[in-house]
Amino acid sequence: MARVAILMGSGSDRPIMEKASATLQEFGVDHEIHVLSAHKTPDAAATFAKEAAGRGVAVIIAGAGKAAHLAGAMAAHTVVPVIGVPLAASLDGLDALLATVQMPTGVPVATVAIDGAVNGALLAVEILAVSDSGLRTALIDYRVRLAEQTLAG
Repeated sequence: MARVAILMGSGSDRPIMEKASATLQEFGVDHEIHVLSAHKTPDAAATFAKEAAGRGVAVIIAGAGKAAHLAGAMAAHTVVPVIGVPLAASLDGLDALLATVQMPTGVPVATVAIDGAVNGALLAVEILAVSDSGLRTALIDYRVRLAEQTLAG
């Protein structure tokens, strides 16, 4: 059973979103990857969001560029935490960033940096680590390694 679902609005988003998958693999987090579009496959996207919690999905990471409505469409149909990854498909990603972060009150989407799929995955791990001490320890170890790598130059 996948604990995290990675979604992308188009197959062309795969090179960026696979970085989220690699990060989740590093932490041993079960996940699944799907291409769903808020605009081209709205019914399938809504169904996915509505059924996510019942299938054991605890966090959704949704990456999209241009209009970038995928994360918001997911959040509109579930109470599972949604992390939006705005992608630099146009306007250097600023359009996607604004579309992802500017959600209406009551329908939150956590948003990471443009093309920030790794941080999206790390945030998903942090959310899961609230109730998983093994993941919490793995995150602490990750941060120690990150600091060591930074100091090593």
